[in-house]
Amino acid sequence: MLRITPTIAIEDWELTEQFIRSSGPGGQNVNKVSSAVELRFEADRSPNLPGPVKARLRRLAGRRWTKEGALVLQVDETRSQARNREIARDRLAELILKATEKPKRRIPTKPSLGAKKRRLKAKKVRGEVKAMRGAVDPDA
Repeated sequence: MLRITPTIAIEDWELTEQFIRSSGPGGQNVNKVSSAVELRFEADRSPNLPGPVKARLRRLAGRRWTKEGALVLQVDETRSQARNREIARDRLAELILKATEKPKRRIPTKPSLGAKKRRLKAKKVRGEVKAMRGAVDPDA
């Protein structure tokens, strides 16, 4: 069981780990050992996540969210299978923890009457400056 907050804990049946061959440099070790981990969390079917948290998690996950409603994390940072597994679980916990935070509601504001008048006055002054530019009359 993976505990995220005092109220949210992820059961083991919701997580699936698959070990795959790592990509990139590493010589013979990369070719022989399946050290990269692919952690799959069935977030949509999880009874432990409240609805709003699931919705925020889907938005945060982006491309890592599948059509079936699963969150897939792939880690191949280290040569150690156990360490990669640990990193993947930490990232999942971090992502879910971030999804539990409610975004602050934006309170719409409007400019004061004084600010509106100052803006219009500045525009008028600027317009007058530009109106002074132009062709010079040679007769005057």
